[in-house]
Amino acid sequence: MSDPEELITVGKISGTHGIKGQLKVYSYSGNLGSLSAARNVMLRSPDGITFREFGVKKVKPHNNGFILTLGGYDDIDQALTLVGCELCLKRSQLPEPEDDEYYWCDLIGLRVVTAGGTEIGTLADIFETGSNDIYVVRKDKHEYLIPAIKSVISSVDLAGGTMVITPLDGLLDL
Repeated sequence: MSDPEELITVGKISGTHGIKGQLKVYSYSGNLGSLSAARNVMLRSPDGITFREFGVKKVKPHNNGFILTLGGYDDIDQALTLVGCELCLKRSQLPEPEDDEYYWCDLIGLRVVTAGGTEIGTLADIFETGSNDIYVVRKDKHEYLIPAIKSVISSVDLAGGTMVITPLDGLLDL
């Protein structure tokens, strides 16, 4: 089981919104529910070294992300100092994923193999498309784009560090 105090990066502050200290957040997950339920968030500085905790006053959807208002931040000059920071939540603040659902951070680094046992590589990145996520799997100089759909993803074993896929015809150049 994961540490409930483990920090999960859920987005990045991409700019300010208005003059009252509101922040534009690019969301890595699109899940407003987790952030809305949080009473506080951790911000990681752009250099990745410093963490600071902030109270959340308000969160609302905006375009492809959110507008975040933090306690004590009520003007643009204060808000500008936070642009570029990553927004983190403690794992304990996140809802348990449903069956066959996973947090991206838990999938990154999994070894990906075919149902026949051929190793494809390591899941290195994930990006969203309109209909489903795409898993970027890399091995040596090869990169494969694997659609995250039930007909392709056969199983995920987080404890064992493995994802088994049944590739569609033409998906892999093996």
